[in-house]
Amino acid sequence: MGFYVIISSIIFPLNKMNEKNSPNKLGTEKIGKLLWEFSVPAIITTTATSLYNIIDRIFIGQGVGPMAIAGLALTFPLMNLAAAFGSLVGIGAATMVSIRLGQKDIDGATNTLGNSVFLNIVIGIIYTVVMLIFLEPILFYFGASNETMPYAKDFMRIILAGNIFTHLYLGLNNIIRASGYPKKAMIVTLLTIAMNIILAPVFIFGLGWGIKGAALATVCAQFTGTLWAVVHFSNKKSYVRFMRGHFKPKLKIISDIFSIGMSNFIMFVSMSIVIVVMNMILEKYGGDFAIGAFGIVSAIQGLFAMIVLGFNQGMQPIAGYNFGAQQFDRVKTVFRKTVIAGIAVTSFGFLVSQIFPGMIASAFTSDDKMIKLTSTGLHLIFAVYPIVGFQMVTSNLFQSIGYARVSIILSLSRQVIFFLPALLILSNMFQLNGAWLATPVADILSTLLTFFILKDQMRKIGRN
Repeated sequence: MGFYVIISSIIFPLNKMNEKNSPNKLGTEKIGKLLWEFSVPAIITTTATSLYNIIDRIFIGQGVGPMAIAGLALTFPLMNLAAAFGSLVGIGAATMVSIRLGQKDIDGATNTLGNSVFLNIVIGIIYTVVMLIFLEPILFYFGASNETMPYAKDFMRIILAGNIFTHLYLGLNNIIRASGYPKKAMIVTLLTIAMNIILAPVFIFGLGWGIKGAALATVCAQFTGTLWAVVHFSNKKSYVRFMRGHFKPKLKIISDIFSIGMSNFIMFVSMSIVIVVMNMILEKYGGDFAIGAFGIVSAIQGLFAMIVLGFNQGMQPIAGYNFGAQQFDRVKTVFRKTVIAGIAVTSFGFLVSQIFPGMIASAFTSDDKMIKLTSTGLHLIFAVYPIVGFQMVTSNLFQSIGYARVSIILSLSRQVIFFLPALLILSNMFQLNGAWLATPVADILSTLLTFFILKDQMRKIGRN
């Protein structure tokens, strides 16, 4: 009880920020100001999350060894699959909350919040049980070797044990942001990350728990994040909050959440499939070191993608609210500004990866072979990265305004429709370099498709 009082005394005053009436200002204030206000906290949050993942891998690589990095890379499909279910509920519910607030439907937003909690708990428990039962054969199928299996298994067992907190923390924090509290969502995430960064070196190095320590630090931090989110929605001053009678599952609300969240779900599932196939091909042509190198490249890719995601999260409530309020010019304006920001971020990522590949790789490992493989991967995978910003923002726009089918098509195009065939064909032709080249080829093709779909859909929105 004392701990709850301490947390409440810290987090409740955050309601006194100028966010209290923010759902209403989404339809009136200047778009540039709104995008900045909502994006900056989200960017800080997503960037901090990505930086933590990078730091965590540096701890593991330098403190445990290159095989530990490879073992961690093997867990990415399972981590992405967990994120897929979390996004199915979290992003879908957050978007519906924004749209309902734009329609002045507070009761609908509250019902969406309650149903999201129910779904996160049920899905989180089912996923944990199933994965724990079949963990070892799944990891072997994903490309684990006798050297990497112990690391992958030790890490995932602990992560899965705390999976329900991951679902609740990510889902509820998305709704905090979507309901008009971007600064609070940022603070909750930063505190969670800070705890993770503090605990990780203590568990990994101080207590000598190795990769198990990294996993335990993550679970402890996400439990804390869940607790903070629950405190926010329990506060009567929160614009959308927990209320009795609103947790009962309702088929229409669940259908709406799944419909909108399906785009993100498919994206993460597709990423899982892609990583599994990629790991198999990397194991064939480069062995465990190539898998480890891909894990490092993915961490750098994730850093810049997370910054773009921060802009997307800033755009989401603005676009959703104004679409619900039928203010379509404002929807188009926020989209244009977000595209410019997204392309700027991915262009910077391109420059960094081309100029400093060796320096980046050396931060994760001192092994010469892995440094060389990572440098090559950075050069090739980031070859056309500037255009990725446009593709990511456009896909998110259609999700933000409830165009679920369009968003699903765009999400599938980059990860499955174009990437997998390119991966299989190019790796057969050029082996390991072909595997790296599949990413820029898929980026070019998916961006072209996105451009033509955008032109068609924008004309339809303009006629509304």
